[in-house]
Amino acid sequence: MCRKIVVTSGKGGVGKTTVTTKLGINLSKMGRKVVLIDGDVGLNNLDVVMGVENKVVYDMCDVLSGKCRIKQALIPDLYEKSLFVLPSAHAYESDDISPQGFRALVDALSEDFDYIIIDCPAGIEGGFHRAVSSATEALVVTTPHISSVRDADKVLSLLSTYNMIDIGLVVNRLRGDLVISGEMMSEGDISRLLRCKPMGVIPEDDLLLQSQADRAGRNSGCSAIAFNLLADNIENGNKRIYDCTARFRGFFSKIKLMMRNKV
Repeated sequence: MCRKIVVTSGKGGVGKTTVTTKLGINLSKMGRKVVLIDGDVGLNNLDVVMGVENKVVYDMCDVLSGKCRIKQALIPDLYEKSLFVLPSAHAYESDDISPQGFRALVDALSEDFDYIIIDCPAGIEGGFHRAVSSATEALVVTTPHISSVRDADKVLSLLSTYNMIDIGLVVNRLRGDLVISGEMMSEGDISRLLRCKPMGVIPEDDLLLQSQADRAGRNSGCSAIAFNLLADNIENGNKRIYDCTARFRGFFSKIKLMMRNKV
């Protein structure tokens, strides 16, 4: 049975598209057939992040208007044979795609895929409701900053009005050193504030930016382990969360933190 997961957030810039792509890549490496759908009509960049923007011939609007079949609009990933992208359209307004049309696309794809992962537009406007109404599960992405957490709370309130099978939280860009020093909320703090179970914690990682810029490269940073754990939790129902504070608990790490705080 196909799982339809929408990746959403209360505001932009929290790493929602990164979570979408990395989750899709890792699930496909597990042998699952995955399609990523760009739900952000007009401002879409999922194809750019995946490095397939030059391969776009048709998009979802072409499918809905009858210009092509849905399989013609799917773009295979360059590195994972069981991963595909359904691009959105730059030349259309968000209102040009109805919730019913978008849901019909998702339902049609569910016959051939194990996972459909929808990159939801930021905010709580029409594009949000269109994407969410087509999914049965949701991942809410937030950063540890109070404004992001507050916006995530609003999104969770809206999601509670939909018939979701499961809703999970992904805390992105967490810094273990700041958590230990008390300068940043931990994933446990955020989870308790939002009353939502954590499905994944992604640490701040400079190597992640490098891997996004070069899909051919292998992301070997700490975020790679965190995304593997997130995918495993989604696929197998595990509850293993990456510990961002582990490498800052040693004796020398504590000394470095103390010296930094004195500066």
